[in-house]
Amino acid sequence: MIDEIDEAIDWRGEAVECAPCAHHELLADGGSRLRHACVHDRYARRIDRFFNWNRDLANSYLKHPHFEVRAIAAKSADVFRLPPLLDDEEETVRWNAVIRLPYRYLMRLRTDPHREVRIRVATRLASCDLSDMIDDADYYVRLVVARRIGTGHLLQMIDDPETQVRIVVAQRIDEAYLTRLVHDADPMVRLEASHRLSGDRLLALRDDTDWRVRYEVALRADLAALASLSGDADPMVREIVRDRIGSARPASAIEEIAR
Repeated sequence: MIDEIDEAIDWRGEAVECAPCAHHELLADGGSRLRHACVHDRYARRIDRFFNWNRDLANSYLKHPHFEVRAIAAKSADVFRLPPLLDDEEETVRWNAVIRLPYRYLMRLRTDPHREVRIRVATRLASCDLSDMIDDADYYVRLVVARRIGTGHLLQMIDDPETQVRIVVAQRIDEAYLTRLVHDADPMVRLEASHRLSGDRLLALRDDTDWRVRYEVALRADLAALASLSGDADPMVREIVRDRIGSARPASAIEEIAR
């Protein structure tokens, strides 16, 4: 079946012709088909089919001027030919090469200039090898690191400039360090911390400026500590305080606490 795209144009915008092609003989045995499987076509799917049908030719295209050809050839070429591609100017080529190479080569791309490569590297590296990416310039790389790195390293990320990263830190960091997040500038970070705090540590948030944080305190703090929240400025906080006290004490005690 021929692809829906009728034209056969190469990466320079010129028409593809079979007659002068070095692989012309492949047409006879079905190793190549115009507008379907052709290494010279700029359409990536057609290049991919060509190498799927002729994997033995991939080595000779690792230095092709068109990056799509190099990237797709890297998926079929001999592995020992791939290390030089880690220095290719195109990120797609570098990535297609490294995913077929031994793990140690993946480590080299932790400082790759392209964020998408570093994101993929952070997703695949073992957690013990992520520490060098803690201070990556891209927030999403750091977010992936925060989700996967060993919890012992999260203290180094507790002051990350990105809120989403600090939220993940609050979700995963050892409980002993949660109080470091009680005064975080962003209420969403403090809220995440409050979900895991208890006792006196949780009460440290009862005067928080955000009602959602105070609501969490009112929802989970010991009953004896709820008096200070019975007159909270937010009606939802006051309501949960009344409900909790009301379910545990007679009406006269509720009125006494509310005074």
